[in-house]
Amino acid sequence: MGYRQHLVRSILAIRDQGGVLLSDGSRVQIEPILVGRSHAKLKELADKHGIAHYTTDLDAALADDRWQIYADFLVTSARVGALKKAIAAGKAIYTEKPTAETFDEALELAALAAAAGVKNGVVHDKLYLPGLQKLKRLIDSGFFGRILSVRGEFGYWVFEGDWQPAQRPSWNYRAEDGGGIIVDMFPHWNYVLENLFGRVESVYAQAATHIPVRVGEDGSAYPATAEDAAYAVFQLEGGIVAQLNSSWTVRVNRDELVEFQVDGTHGSAVVGLFSCKIQPRNATPKPVWNPDLAEEHDYAQDWLEVPTNDVFENGFKTQWEDFIRHVVEDAPNEFDLLAGARGVQLAEQGLLSSATGRRIDLPLVTLPGSTPTPAPDAAAPAASAAVSS
Repeated sequence: MGYRQHLVRSILAIRDQGGVLLSDGSRVQIEPILVGRSHAKLKELADKHGIAHYTTDLDAALADDRWQIYADFLVTSARVGALKKAIAAGKAIYTEKPTAETFDEALELAALAAAAGVKNGVVHDKLYLPGLQKLKRLIDSGFFGRILSVRGEFGYWVFEGDWQPAQRPSWNYRAEDGGGIIVDMFPHWNYVLENLFGRVESVYAQAATHIPVRVGEDGSAYPATAEDAAYAVFQLEGGIVAQLNSSWTVRVNRDELVEFQVDGTHGSAVVGLFSCKIQPRNATPKPVWNPDLAEEHDYAQDWLEVPTNDVFENGFKTQWEDFIRHVVEDAPNEFDLLAGARGVQLAEQGLLSSATGRRIDLPLVTLPGSTPTPAPDAAAPAASAAVSS
């Protein structure tokens, strides 16, 4: 993801288009520096993409005033230490999620960045997807009336690794290495839910390790110590109930890898990453269940496709541009390290819920010493992104 989405499809795409367009009509160009462990691999990437700067010395890069933004796409276990170094160096921060392995660490990062006065952003890429942007417009227009519930299905079958190689790395299935679908997906669900529908007030989750033994990259079997599926119910502010299933052990029988159904008093929508179908109240059929007769009505035909009336670019790239505007001209940015901490909190409490069998209430997340204030109302994507990695 760091290579494909953030470097090639975001940073290099922005560079090749002539930079980021600012509010005054001018453009600011970007110049990346690659940071990694292997000099040979860095040189190969740099030569392939015409990148002039690369290094294996993160400390030296952070000490160089040429580089204004530190972008972190490391494994989660290495993220906190690197982000602390970047904050201490006064760099703007843009990072993948989860921002830390624990909520306490995530909140500490937000507090450190605030105290240092460094601008910071966390990837909220799903909000920039065409399907969810269409959904946001429906919400803002009042299409749903009073929203009642959200139902979501995410996932696909990840091969066990024996007769066919797995599509995901083996560490994803080892809790000791930071794996697990709750840590991976609940931070996503948190920002999707809170920005579209309202703050997550409680979570009840049931985790499962359906495939207990998998085969790793080296061909040897290993015990899967992290969950590969999670079934969760979230209570949102305003009484909305969200039920989201996340699984790497489900075969896809839907139009897209993730789909949400939103039901309201005045209408419903079924939304994927790209598509969005609606059924308004005055076009809703009248189903009658008769167990003695086969159903002949084609309910799929009762839905209307929302047209694509806009050009939707890659969500990672769009968010990068927003964050660069935030850094350069102080454009708004809601998707900061505090928002990232809320995602880590939801994952942590989801794991606790599964372990204890209890519904867990989620307190408001604020910086230490600040006055508690609610999370921002559901709003259009605002900003977040980065420049050197």
